[in-house]
Amino acid sequence: MPDGTAVDVFTLTNDRGVEIRAINYGCVIASIRVPDRTGRFDDVVLGHETLEGYLTRSRFFGAVAGRYANRIAKGRFTLDGRTIELATNNGPNHLHGGIRGFDKVVWTAETFDRGGDAGVMFAYTSVDGEEGYPGTLEAHVTYTLTPRDALVIVYEAWTDKPTVVNLTQHSYFNLADGGRGEITGHELTIHADRFTPVDATQIPTGELAPVDGTPFDFRTATVIGARITPITSRSAEAAATITTG
Repeated sequence: MPDGTAVDVFTLTNDRGVEIRAINYGCVIASIRVPDRTGRFDDVVLGHETLEGYLTRSRFFGAVAGRYANRIAKGRFTLDGRTIELATNNGPNHLHGGIRGFDKVVWTAETFDRGGDAGVMFAYTSVDGEEGYPGTLEAHVTYTLTPRDALVIVYEAWTDKPTVVNLTQHSYFNLADGGRGEITGHELTIHADRFTPVDATQIPTGELAPVDGTPFDFRTATVIGARITPITSRSAEAAATITTG
């Protein structure tokens, strides 16, 4: 780190050859190497080759977002009748924990091997008032690779006063050619009948709209490219537009 703090890489493997690499900066999962149907191993999550990439071009690749993942409108919420003001880092809103969320800190780490389960537990203490949140929060995130190739993620948190917490893992998966291909050829199924429309700043409006007849209808297996315009064929602005193709 710029201040000299060491960042370590932890590699979890099993007898079947699956390998997961994670670092204690942001609990980032840097790579997940698994075999395809022919037995060829490749990395199926996006990330950077060096720590510098995570420091300067994060995009939350592989990180744990917190204290509160996703957006909090206008950077404020009410708790026990009191308005809590948070840091704003996404236009008028608070996103993924603020300016220096859990994805941008170095966690302590402890490895373990329990009956063939290889794992690492990361721990971080968020002090009272950090990014505006009330209460000191002790957070643990545990990654476990099992002998049957399952990646198990467990989140735990303890606080000394009422607060909010919403942790998530923020990996971007690409199963096509080790992340070198487009995901538009992937088939996707989402068992959801409704979705949450958002306003211009990506805050849900409160409506629960039906997916029927919209680009968000993936109730049956559908090729992603049939719903979303590939970014390689349009301008960045046009590529952000969801089509009804």
